[in-house]
Amino acid sequence: MEYLITTDNTADLPEEYYVEHGLMKMCLPYILDGETYHDGHEMSVAAFYQSMRDGKLPTTSQVNPELARDYLKQYIQINKNIIHIAFSGGLSGTYNSVRLAAQELMEENPDCRITVIDSLCASMGEGLLVHKALMLQKQGMSYDELVTWLEENKEHVCHSFTVDDLFHLYRGGRLSKTAAVLGTMISLKPVMHVDDEGHLKPHAKVRGRKKSLTALVDNMEKQMGSWRSKNDIVFISHGDCYDDALYVKQLVQQRFGIEKFLIYTIGPTIGAHSGPGTVALFYMGDHRKPE
Repeated sequence: MEYLITTDNTADLPEEYYVEHGLMKMCLPYILDGETYHDGHEMSVAAFYQSMRDGKLPTTSQVNPELARDYLKQYIQINKNIIHIAFSGGLSGTYNSVRLAAQELMEENPDCRITVIDSLCASMGEGLLVHKALMLQKQGMSYDELVTWLEENKEHVCHSFTVDDLFHLYRGGRLSKTAAVLGTMISLKPVMHVDDEGHLKPHAKVRGRKKSLTALVDNMEKQMGSWRSKNDIVFISHGDCYDDALYVKQLVQQRFGIEKFLIYTIGPTIGAHSGPGTVALFYMGDHRKPE
């Protein structure tokens, strides 16, 4: 290949997807019960979410420049031309760590070319941007053309998601304790999105689980615009609640006639902040903020 595409485990793609496409990833670690989990030492996603349901509180950390450098050194042994699609800089310092490591390695290895893209995306939103990049590479798009396409189109990756347990948003500092208690009492469910700077933002509050899931598809209707006929695949991630993800898939099929989906569990790095019961819908649209 002319160049190698790499990403992070925060893209929440299935392991077989990474293998099938020769896609390499940097792994952001997480800590649970005093034990650090990372690439090569992981717990099952089901066990992770059960631990959260049992009241355990995992924490996460970014990839630091030293670890990013170690990953990139492995990559340049495979291909000296790399495009790394990173977890949103609005949510983690990982992007900046990788950028700094890339600059250092290119100074030491003038024959290497490493471009680090701030995806401004999270979970399978990042995964969808990676998927688009891999498909364009397969079609013959050059390194420079793909970098330009990614920069021009990353803000068109729309995220719409809802959480089932408000207390995970409270623990993450995104909701007050009072709001979490009152919201839980009246079954209030937030619907959120990721803005153009890659930050999580609240959009609406609806009462009841089914209404919150339907609201995700309503947002898709509002945002697709000129991308409506170009959304050939839709990604859905979930916090160990596959039936709810399937329900959203069926709504999208019924309303838009889209038939190709990739559904997968939200990994621990993102799930530590969103919690069990999260459902997220990802698609291409004219604008990220639902009107």
